[in-house]
Amino acid sequence: MVDTIMTHEPVIRLGIFTGVLVAMALWEIVAPRRTQRYRRWQRWPHNLMIVALDTLAVRLLFPLAAVGAALVATERGWGVFNELSAPEWLAVGASFVALDVVIYFQHRLFHAVPWLWRLHRMHHADLEFDVTTGLRFHSLEILLSIGIKLAAVVVLGAPALAVLIFEVVLNATSMFNHGNVRLPGWLDRRLRLFVVTPEMHRVHHSIVRRETDSNFGFNLPWWDRLFYTYRDQPAAGHLGMTLGIEDFREARDLRLDRMLLQPFLSGPSDVKRTSS
Repeated sequence: MVDTIMTHEPVIRLGIFTGVLVAMALWEIVAPRRTQRYRRWQRWPHNLMIVALDTLAVRLLFPLAAVGAALVATERGWGVFNELSAPEWLAVGASFVALDVVIYFQHRLFHAVPWLWRLHRMHHADLEFDVTTGLRFHSLEILLSIGIKLAAVVVLGAPALAVLIFEVVLNATSMFNHGNVRLPGWLDRRLRLFVVTPEMHRVHHSIVRRETDSNFGFNLPWWDRLFYTYRDQPAAGHLGMTLGIEDFREARDLRLDRMLLQPFLSGPSDVKRTSS
């Protein structure tokens, strides 16, 4: 079964990606959380084009990607779980959790180090918050991220199945928790015990820095509570909060060309982060 899954990996990824994207887009139409100032036609083509560029860059520079690295590590006996000869169910589950905590700390690193923030801020500079915001990352950040992930996969000796499941789930939850969707309060409170919800992650996209530097989780919500970076609600409320960052607040900054240039442009927030 594992061999079959790996053979059809691209189809699985594309199918789940498309299904979640369409489902979230429809949910946003039926039950939006916030009224959006900028229309989809102003943002979505550019946010989706950056996904295509990111995918192309990864395939060109890392043709084996994380799943391929896992297969090589298993074949050569590299990594913790291969050294321990752990049962597959244990290696898959533990690898999933370990990779998620790696992504949590990677996210914190990209906020803490000024030159990494210049790459990551493109994600935060979206002037709205919806399903495509969860796909909007600079190609250089994606390449650095895949490098970190490859190292983690090899050190862990993570099974290829665990890596595939993790990447598919992470991609799906990123679209989910960036959704401009309305959830009943009682349901949100229960869900955020097990997964990062849109209400939880929206706080992270506040223009207020103490809120931006909180709720770093993308998938599992536990790390923010465990490492004291959890913030329950934005101070201004979800309808009153301002999204984005101080820099790049013009409609033209939503264009693909401007997004790609952002790491090389300076703004007030760079000075504040460097001096703090």
